[in-house]
Amino acid sequence: MKIVVCLKQVPARDAVLRLNSAGTWIQESEARYEMNEPDIYALEEALRLKETIPGSAHEVVVCTLGPERAQQAIKEALAKGADRALHLIDAAFEALDAHGIARVMSAALSPEKPDLILTGLQSDDFGFAQTGVILAEILGLPHSTIIMEIRIKDGAVEVKRELESGWFQRMELPLPALLTIQSGINKPRYATLKGIMASKNKPIRKLTLVDLGLSIGDIAPKQKIVKIYVPAKQAKAEFLEGSPKEIAAHLADKLKNEARVL
Repeated sequence: MKIVVCLKQVPARDAVLRLNSAGTWIQESEARYEMNEPDIYALEEALRLKETIPGSAHEVVVCTLGPERAQQAIKEALAKGADRALHLIDAAFEALDAHGIARVMSAALSPEKPDLILTGLQSDDFGFAQTGVILAEILGLPHSTIIMEIRIKDGAVEVKRELESGWFQRMELPLPALLTIQSGINKPRYATLKGIMASKNKPIRKLTLVDLGLSIGDIAPKQKIVKIYVPAKQAKAEFLEGSPKEIAAHLADKLKNEARVL
């Protein structure tokens, strides 16, 4: 069984971020980066499936789109137990939207013919939760989202989906399929020293726009970020004076007519 895990490298959650001069994104050269959190759970789930499915002919392949710095996330995944990696790297891949990323990944993964593709539910930076489902549509695969449990059966996969208000849904999909993984599905492992040493000999295949047989027109963005900004601080303290009864009446009036919470 071949399982592909799509990984993304994102700005670290505790990094200090500054906007670029155009106000359209952060200054990437000044940020620290790490593996996207939901993708960490997707990787762990793939490794667990590989370890628990009977037989030995199983493979976990990592697919990452990003600049040279994304090698850090790839090497971390290989150190944890992934067998090999595809690094989609090209200047043309910068500033792609979800559709463009899915289009590039579909060109890379179609020849692989994976039995199962796992992605994180969403990325920690954009949070659109679109790439996985668009990728499934382009590849023509059945897919399901917000997955909290996976069981492989003969020619099918049984999943447990998280719904709203504490409800869950169980469903079965034929293989091959694509699943987007919810954070908390498992407890991710740490890379061992043995795994780190072994990762140095695992293949990382770099693929460019030309290698994938694509053109700029194929991945032209269908949406773009016009502007991002830090919310302006408008909070202020106001002291209410008078008797307790007058203060209570004044406070109730403000909560009803200004804050509009009553």
